[in-house]
Amino acid sequence: METPERARLDAFFRQITAQFPAGETITTLVITHLLPERPAFLRAMTAVSTIGAVLPKPRSIHQPTLDTVRRTLPVHDLTRERFTDETQALHYLEDTAGGQDVVLADIGGYFAASLDTLVNKFSGRILGVVEDTENGHQRYAALGSLPCPVVSVARSPLKDCEDHLVGRSIVFSTDALVRARGDILTSRSACVIGFGKIGRAIAQTLRAQDLRVTVYDHDAVKRIQAHALGFRTSASTTEAVHDAELVLCATGNLALRHEDFAALRNGAYLGSATSSEDELELSSLDDLYERQPVGPQLTRYEVTGHYFYVLADGGAVNFVHGAAVGPYIHLVQAEILAATAALSHARFQSGLHEMPAADRDAIARTWLRHFER
Repeated sequence: METPERARLDAFFRQITAQFPAGETITTLVITHLLPERPAFLRAMTAVSTIGAVLPKPRSIHQPTLDTVRRTLPVHDLTRERFTDETQALHYLEDTAGGQDVVLADIGGYFAASLDTLVNKFSGRILGVVEDTENGHQRYAALGSLPCPVVSVARSPLKDCEDHLVGRSIVFSTDALVRARGDILTSRSACVIGFGKIGRAIAQTLRAQDLRVTVYDHDAVKRIQAHALGFRTSASTTEAVHDAELVLCATGNLALRHEDFAALRNGAYLGSATSSEDELELSSLDDLYERQPVGPQLTRYEVTGHYFYVLADGGAVNFVHGAAVGPYIHLVQAEILAATAALSHARFQSGLHEMPAADRDAIARTWLRHFER
């Protein structure tokens, strides 16, 4: 990041943290994509909290950025298993922030499985969770009765711009990986599983690049929305993928399970908009399909009579090329900072919440003053 852009970004975050100051002293555990623009967000987080640990998502670590962050903040390895096991999660939290007031900044619902134990047995206090993604939102919502406040920014209007550009970046990276193999996508049949904000952007971008696009979503209302926008829709995952030469999954909730892979067309390309463990049950194929790398970020899965290609090992395809979405990402980061401050003031009761519209409006106005030109 060039010096003037860094200065402008730091000024934006200073104004956000001034508008949304923290209350009592708090410690944060921050799960994050460790990309080149992320240090500015982490610097801002230190203005509202003490960062007890930065936990980078394994498939989205930019090594120079990791080296930079490690010089000033504690960085710990992140695994789903660490927080799925309640005992391991509690021991980790005690070792990292024992006796402190803690806010958990999440991307993907990592803390959901052990949240009840953390809230009820931790020697400090869990003030709440801030969740950034749709799949994480779904994980917390599935818990039903939540033991603490969970503030989700996943469905915030401020995230719409980011989600649209994420969809476009997924198609860009998919096209680049296919072209690196000497192939092209133009005029092919494609299938998008999941018609949320990112899935819609993927479908629209594919259509703009002259692919024939079919959409499937388990939500009938979303299938109607896709149909109204002129996309062909299908009644099941199997039907959707059967003839598709490209399948992109954007549900955040296991779009393809073990039995679905057999329905893929021979030679189909398969990609994901989110983490592989959240979208594709590839581990179920370990004893059935042989895997062979056939190009950069491209793996061939083959069993007698059937083969297909998986992009980026099933992880979010756009992270192959840095997942850049420009300054719009800072809208969401600002809302995460505001939500963290709100939890420090105990503004929410236990349950799933969104930030008030007035706070979002204040963030949007501040963003426009810094980035509109």
